[in-house]
Amino acid sequence: MKKVLLAFGFSLLAAQAAIAAEAPEGAKAYIVSPADGATVPSTFTVVFGLSGMGVAPAGTDKANTGHHHLIIDGELPDMMMPMGKDVKHFGGGQTETTLTLEPGTHTLQLLLGDMAHVPHNPPVMSEKITITVE
Repeated sequence: MKKVLLAFGFSLLAAQAAIAAEAPEGAKAYIVSPADGATVPSTFTVVFGLSGMGVAPAGTDKANTGHHHLIIDGELPDMMMPMGKDVKHFGGGQTETTLTLEPGTHTLQLLLGDMAHVPHNPPVMSEKITITVE
């Protein structure tokens, strides 16, 4: 009986994690800096912006909050945030980061995740920007 209850509990948690939290109307993520089209040194700071919602660490169950994920040279994930080289996870509630990238053209985009790393409904994301690293 314990095994059945334990399996049911894990199934329930997985189902809850797959349900996206609702985003308030007009909520928006954006990249404060660098600006779209900017030329930056190989090591630079990316500052995240968010309006209409609050930032909270991953696992925090509070309405209208989330944490940032930065997609570098990649596409938006479908549901759960893949923890690969294209997506940097800021589960501590960070609002900026320092990156070191190879010279060349790169894209950056923010996607807010809820307490379980699932994008909100509708997704709260920034425009994709393009930068050139010297």
